[in-house]
Amino acid sequence: FVPSMEEAWVERRQGTAAWWVCAAAVVVRVAVGLHSYSGRGDTPKFGDYEAQRHWMEITLNLPVGEWYVDTKDNDLGYWGIDYPPLSAYQSWLHGLLLLLLEPQAVALGESRGYETGTSKVLMRATALASDVSLMFPAAILAMRAVYPGERARDRLWALALVLFHPSFVLIDHGHFQYNCISLGLTAGAVACLWRGRQYAGSFLYVLALNHKHMSLYYALAFFSYLLGGALRRPGLVQKFTTVCLLGLTVVLTFALVWFPFLREPGMAFKVLGRLVPLRRGVFEDYVSNFWCVSHVLIKWKRLFANEVMANISALATMAACAPSVVHQVLWPSKKGFLICMLNCSLAFYLFSFQVHEKSILLPCLPSALLVLENPMHAVYFALVSTFSMLPLLVKDGLVVAYGGCLIIFCAVAGLRTDLLRPAWMKTPLAASAAIGVALSALKVAGEPPASLPYLFDLFISAFAFVHFAGFFVFWNWKLWTSYKVADKVVAKME
Repeated sequence: FVPSMEEAWVERRQGTAAWWVCAAAVVVRVAVGLHSYSGRGDTPKFGDYEAQRHWMEITLNLPVGEWYVDTKDNDLGYWGIDYPPLSAYQSWLHGLLLLLLEPQAVALGESRGYETGTSKVLMRATALASDVSLMFPAAILAMRAVYPGERARDRLWALALVLFHPSFVLIDHGHFQYNCISLGLTAGAVACLWRGRQYAGSFLYVLALNHKHMSLYYALAFFSYLLGGALRRPGLVQKFTTVCLLGLTVVLTFALVWFPFLREPGMAFKVLGRLVPLRRGVFEDYVSNFWCVSHVLIKWKRLFANEVMANISALATMAACAPSVVHQVLWPSKKGFLICMLNCSLAFYLFSFQVHEKSILLPCLPSALLVLENPMHAVYFALVSTFSMLPLLVKDGLVVAYGGCLIIFCAVAGLRTDLLRPAWMKTPLAASAAIGVALSALKVAGEPPASLPYLFDLFISAFAFVHFAGFFVFWNWKLWTSYKVADKVVAKME
């Protein structure tokens, strides 16, 4: 296939415009990075910013065998590493920059709570570099893969909505984390599966899972889609071979990432022990999920021990995921897979054990990738997800950044009002936005009753929960009523 002159010209224009979108997205991230971050000046444990800095200190100065072990030089009670190995390797890599330019920022045992203007710039630079090198290209590839037949300007608008997504920007570049790495790897996996490259997609997803174990929220969606595709292969031998090769890809990728921890007997179990936070309870702070909101009426933490509550939440999560999983095993399809990712990640957010406010980022990714499938829902979900994290953002001193990111996102969304459909959703969206603005003002400027200090947080959590539950019901209904035909390409994957 040789593109015509007109097609080549359109492609060049689209590429130039994409560069400008990416450049503007970088400027927004830098601007957000000028604001405060998690735990700034909050002794003695600070926050996530200090956790990431401390992990750089540990991985740079201690042998791999001591990264997840409580020792004299590694007090696990002070922000011990509790993410999978790939995240620890990333901390080591980013720590090299600080070691080179400001070594006192990662000095073993001497850098607790280290906060300087230059170290903040360096830390922010590592997050920005991770975002630009992983999430940006992955989003571009995913949009091209998911919407190959859409007009270039529509696809560019969709890309802008992903890159200006306020939740992604505020948490990684304001609060301070590296979610862009695991989300970027997952977006890359989606792009691979969309093009029929199931083994490459499986490899990238396992990497995402090994960077941040919250990527487990997507596991059942990947499993059901790939299994459904394998079962549609002609002949029992091809079915069996595909399943075996997929399993081998997963096992070898895990072995590659975990190799340093497999050499010593029992070390892998010590790492796994750090990844399962049973002691923390079913939820922390005010998160917009079922357990937190219903805790007002049913005191789950008092009624059940953590181990029992973990089993109850696991059963509830599996039950909530089951319809989407069954659907993709029976009728695997590309759009159905994305909706299954959204439904399963929302099910985990709403019902699983130990959910954080920031966990809403996981449903945000498939929702954002479905933007041209249902634009109004994607924009609506982005706004509600950001609003649900307002108590955290207020705590971090990111109120101005919160408002600015929402305004910029709404401005980008408003560039293509012709695509914001269905039109009937504009009225409920406007009503929700008005209530959200009122609750935001109440949280920022109001004073709750002394006897109910978290009353405004509860209002925010409950309001967002109602929306998330509604989205969950809608997308499950959409999946079962609109996608009962399997894609032919699924059976032709590499």
